[in-house]
Amino acid sequence: MTRSASCGSAVVQEDIERLLARTSGLWEGLRGSHLFVTGGTGFFGRWLLEALVAADRAHGLDLRVTVLSRHPARFADKAPHLARSGIVTTIPGDVRNFVFPPGPVTHVIHAATEASASLDRDDSATMYDVCAKGTQRVLALAGENGASRFLLTSSGAVYGQLPDGMTRATERLRRCGEPPLSTSGYADGKREAERLCSEAGDGGMGITIARCFAFVGPYLPLDRHFAVGNFIRDAITGGPLDVRGDGTAVRSYLYAADLVEWLVTILLHGRPGRAYNVGSETGVTIGELARCVAMVAGGLQSTGSPTVQLAGMPTSGTAPDHYLPDCSRARDELGLRESTPLEEAIRRTIRHVLDKTASSDTATANGQGA
Repeated sequence: MTRSASCGSAVVQEDIERLLARTSGLWEGLRGSHLFVTGGTGFFGRWLLEALVAADRAHGLDLRVTVLSRHPARFADKAPHLARSGIVTTIPGDVRNFVFPPGPVTHVIHAATEASASLDRDDSATMYDVCAKGTQRVLALAGENGASRFLLTSSGAVYGQLPDGMTRATERLRRCGEPPLSTSGYADGKREAERLCSEAGDGGMGITIARCFAFVGPYLPLDRHFAVGNFIRDAITGGPLDVRGDGTAVRSYLYAADLVEWLVTILLHGRPGRAYNVGSETGVTIGELARCVAMVAGGLQSTGSPTVQLAGMPTSGTAPDHYLPDCSRARDELGLRESTPLEEAIRRTIRHVLDKTASSDTATANGQGA
């Protein structure tokens, strides 16, 4: 697999090659398949498409992948190697009302979500609508076009606030059919999406749910509400890294290449009707995360490590907020493990950003940029 034939990033190419090496038997389950993917231009979707195109090339799987995109031309511009791969076709449309493509579909990966905290805050009804009506529409496509397997990428947000004394969410805390809790358009929309999937699964379709937590890796937006993305952005521009709050909140981060293995495994081998937590079980405080990003960035740049600034101080007697998954179900039933330690995941992500920045600067200097 040459770089020119695959992805435009050396880091992503290395990651995909390692992924295929450790999952050689996984992809056979997709031989001759026609996948329909929503959210193909987002963080999850981009990684899935990189892996699917590479796996098809490596194993001769005879795949076809149809990707729903609101802006197919923008997708082709951002990822020309995927658009020209020969197995990927994009169709235009909104996930809530797109026109179904003709012909059978064997597998559906529904990963379309508005990754916008501001939309959830300012227009929670639209956020709910995208999650709920979008899932309803994609389920209809799956039923009409004969899909046998369907994967919904849900969220750990469906658990809401964990009970006192609990630091990790287990799938037993939330069943697919439970009603919304009216905490946010995003969380309620994902709960409704799960309910719709549970209902559709009663009709015989093999539907599985991935309850996704937090992630890091190439293609992660650096200008959204993702703390690790914001820290990486600030670190490569010299800092400081501003930590909102006191830095004691505890999170965990699974690397993007590991995420792909988890999602494809759950799609193909997850128990129908089952929800699986997806994420790292290694907790880190937000303050520790910022310091790790600063340290790694300092080692990759000649400017040294940027400073970290906390907006507040810990309150005595207050338990830190935890957003961590218990992944024992995915581990015990599907054999899934985290392969990339956090520090290495951050290093690889920063390397990708620096490489892309250098490539862009070179293109501009050569008169190829806008």
